[in-house]
Amino acid sequence: MTKKLLNKDKFCLKKENCVDLNFPSELRFDLISQDWVVIATGRSRRPDTYKKDRKKEEEVPPDKCLFCKIETQKKPVLIYAKGKKVSNETIPSDWTNIVVPNLYPAFIPRPEIKKKMEGPFYQTINAVGFHEVVITRDHKKAIGEFSLEEIKELIDVYQDRYLDLMKKDFVHYVSIFHNHGLEAGASIAHPHSQIITTPLIDVDLNKALINSKAYNKKTGKCIYCQASKWEAKVKTRVIFENKEFLAICPFASKSAFEIIITPKKHQSCFERVKEEDKWQLAEAFKDVFGKLYRGLVDPAYNFYLHTAPCDGKDYPYYHWHWTILPKTSTWAGFEMSTGIEISTIAPEKAAAYLKEQ
Repeated sequence: MTKKLLNKDKFCLKKENCVDLNFPSELRFDLISQDWVVIATGRSRRPDTYKKDRKKEEEVPPDKCLFCKIETQKKPVLIYAKGKKVSNETIPSDWTNIVVPNLYPAFIPRPEIKKKMEGPFYQTINAVGFHEVVITRDHKKAIGEFSLEEIKELIDVYQDRYLDLMKKDFVHYVSIFHNHGLEAGASIAHPHSQIITTPLIDVDLNKALINSKAYNKKTGKCIYCQASKWEAKVKTRVIFENKEFLAICPFASKSAFEIIITPKKHQSCFERVKEEDKWQLAEAFKDVFGKLYRGLVDPAYNFYLHTAPCDGKDYPYYHWHWTILPKTSTWAGFEMSTGIEISTIAPEKAAAYLKEQ
């Protein structure tokens, strides 16, 4: 006897084979990534129970912090002081953001890429690229506590470095990300972001590019724009909206309280964001990270940028956005063996809770 398999187009289940059609959990399909996720409402808790004490990080006083002792780092490639870019020849006493090459880089600048084969099917290339650290001045101040001006400056720094790095040899993608908290992989407690360039396009983004292109070819429209219009209409998963940006808990959230911040207008490339729109984005960041800080009591989280590659090709069908993933759970056997993530709260409930914060 052959069982019917589930696919995204058609799924039939005979009533006589079911005890109860009102399932406490459901599978949701992400049209962009083409992945399924489990919204395990049968295991859900009240939203406020996600508040928990973060794992205690080793208290490092500012006088012993390597990022506070900025002179211990490599020569800065960019310095901002109170909202303005300044010379990087000397470090001013009033610096507010500094970008330095990582002391222990995952990718290293080299004049050429070398490829090598091991046996008939193993291939390697040297990890050519840049790895930088964006250090904010305050030793303890999380983004959820930043002022609007401080967030705007951070966005300026991201864009400034992106525009410079995308011109370098062998840079096909610029990854900007931030790890906050020990559980999120922040080995140094002092708030900082990282920027890594790669000669490759990562698998997750490549899937999104392929699926976005296919949707655009079929419909003539942007899949992200269409999804945003629907979310703005139904409003059940929207937690913030201004003139230019929308923040939502996505329909097929990969983790509890996942948030996407996306421009309303169709834009493929983050680095082209205009000055007035950066203020609007800063407003979205301030609201969203403030809600997470208050609602989940400063949770550990990762956030990252997804934007069109800078490999010289055009990606008019793609739509840049930021993804925020609070560390509300840990991958276990099911997630690792299937690649299917489980979220234990419906995004609609997560959004309703965050809107109140």
